[in-house]
Amino acid sequence: MSSTAPGPDPATARMYRRRDTPRERLQAEVLDLVRDLGVQAQRVADDFAGSRGLHPTDMRALLHVMRREGEGDPMTTGELATALGLTSGAATGVVDRLERAGHLRRERDTADRRKVHLRFGEHGAAVAVEFFGPLGRRSDELMARYDDTELDVVRRFLGDMTAALQAHRPGAG
Repeated sequence: MSSTAPGPDPATARMYRRRDTPRERLQAEVLDLVRDLGVQAQRVADDFAGSRGLHPTDMRALLHVMRREGEGDPMTTGELATALGLTSGAATGVVDRLERAGHLRRERDTADRRKVHLRFGEHGAAVAVEFFGPLGRRSDELMARYDDTELDVVRRFLGDMTAALQAHRPGAG
């Protein structure tokens, strides 16, 4: 009696199929480079966190706070909890640790004194500039090699890939 085992699902088959066409090879190379970029970015973040005695969650928190503050829209501890997928109590613990270390400071909203924004502390900003400054200069030099149209394509692609990764996470819908 012979039975035929079902083949792999189409998504799994796509991961392991041969890359026969130029487009398939190009797509595979792009995805490999995106994975490599993620690994290298994580290594840099781990190096920074390790050199400062920071927990990986603390590092992620600093990145969220830095981005929102840079956009002119500082976040609250509740917003940080949501961004990190933590309870409000756990996020408060992260903020407390980062504040004690001088990486963050809490600042009351001038219009609504009940609201407290998270800001980079002077020490935290100085440490970040010291560590990430050379990377920023390398990034500026690299991006200067691309015109605005090329950078826009890269921006759109990376934004779409980020959205695909977010949608892939459990519970993302």
